[in-house]
Amino acid sequence: MNFFKALFGSKPKTPEEDKKETEEHNFDVLKYDGKQAMMQGNTEYAVKCLTHALKIKDDPETRDYLSQALIRQGDLLMAYEHLQKLAETEPDNVKIYIRMANVAYMMEDYNAMSNACEKAMLVDKDMPELMYLYAQACIGLNDTSNAVAMLTKAINLREDYGDAYLLRGETLLADGKLDDAAEDVAWLMERYSETEEVLMLNGRLEKAKGDSDKAMATFNSVIELNPFSIDAYRERAAIKLEQGDKEGHDEDMKKIQEMTPENDEEDIEEKTRQAYKNSNPFG
Repeated sequence: MNFFKALFGSKPKTPEEDKKETEEHNFDVLKYDGKQAMMQGNTEYAVKCLTHALKIKDDPETRDYLSQALIRQGDLLMAYEHLQKLAETEPDNVKIYIRMANVAYMMEDYNAMSNACEKAMLVDKDMPELMYLYAQACIGLNDTSNAVAMLTKAINLREDYGDAYLLRGETLLADGKLDDAAEDVAWLMERYSETEEVLMLNGRLEKAKGDSDKAMATFNSVIELNPFSIDAYRERAAIKLEQGDKEGHDEDMKKIQEMTPENDEEDIEEKTRQAYKNSNPFG
């Protein structure tokens, strides 16, 4: 009789087997519910589910989902800690380091950002996006020479890397290297003359060169393109004040006040989306 029970799979389960099966079921439910909650925007519930799932089993994919949910919730430090653990289990996954770099960027921890980029470059030293991120970290650390070097390398790797040209132009301008900045501005204006960021850089360059009229015209173009560009109104107001147009200056400053919310709280999910557009490290 016992022989036939064993043969046909009816052997009673041990308490350990029952416990393991229950844990596996609970883990699967918590992971699925957490993932679904995150996709639906319920980040608080997602964090709870995924945190409990990880207590049952250390699963890299679940940890990845949790890091994303924590970023959306605004708990950047905890998200970074989970990404560090992911990097320990997936040391050759460049996308994890990219996410770490971007989270560090949002925390304004440029040393951590630089460190993440360096680790990523040990895996892939010819990735333009990494050069760009490393340049951002260098700028945060006031290391403009290395920032320019990284951006130049990124451009050499990808000739049409417009973001790298823009950041290099901004960095060179801030460093007072107007002629070098002008070369990047010329390249950008030839291809992206209707882009707000490019026009702003062009206007600031003209202002730095002492051509207030050209700078004014450029900032006017930005405002025509985007009537809500606070930066353009601010730059234009400064020029008007320099030219003795106090009334015009005050009008622009009034516009800025009208467009500036009393509580300027950035939406963390949108900030994350703008800071980096990398795909899921686990596909």
